[in-house]
Amino acid sequence: CLRTAHHGRDATHLHSDPRLPGEIWVGPYLALFPELALVVEDAGGVGGYILGAADTATYDRLAEETWFPPLRGRYPRGTFPQGTADGDCENFVHSPPVMPVEIVESHPAHLHIDLLPRLQRQGLGRRLVDEFLALVRAAGADALHLGCSPENADAIAFYRRLGFEDLLAGFVWGRSTEPLSS
Repeated sequence: CLRTAHHGRDATHLHSDPRLPGEIWVGPYLALFPELALVVEDAGGVGGYILGAADTATYDRLAEETWFPPLRGRYPRGTFPQGTADGDCENFVHSPPVMPVEIVESHPAHLHIDLLPRLQRQGLGRRLVDEFLALVRAAGADALHLGCSPENADAIAFYRRLGFEDLLAGFVWGRSTEPLSS
């Protein structure tokens, strides 16, 4: 997570606490919905994952009840300087953003996917997304969304190739959970 947290690029140099990105974008999903977590590894070790929730409203409620309170104790307000990557993560922990209700209603599931460069452009991302679509479709979701930095042009191109459409000013992308076309 840390090595893709800067618009798809390595964010190691931006964080004094390297755990922070994973505490936000990986940990709650593994704790709350481990059955929706898929990992890719090669001889170099883990190099990618996809995870998420079949019901964003349920995720938001459970993360607020169980995941974020302990993090607020670990990272109280003022722990990191504002205007830094760590400060942005601290703000997220204390005030997690909420997806607009119209997106959650029309695209109830959501996902996060990260692949290190060594595993990109090999069809693994497409395979992860297709497997994740099947998992959330089996859980009853007919559409899903994801957030993406508009600065991550490679990811946006990837999502477009997979049939995702811009739902919110280049920041939120969505599609049905139907299988990917060949």
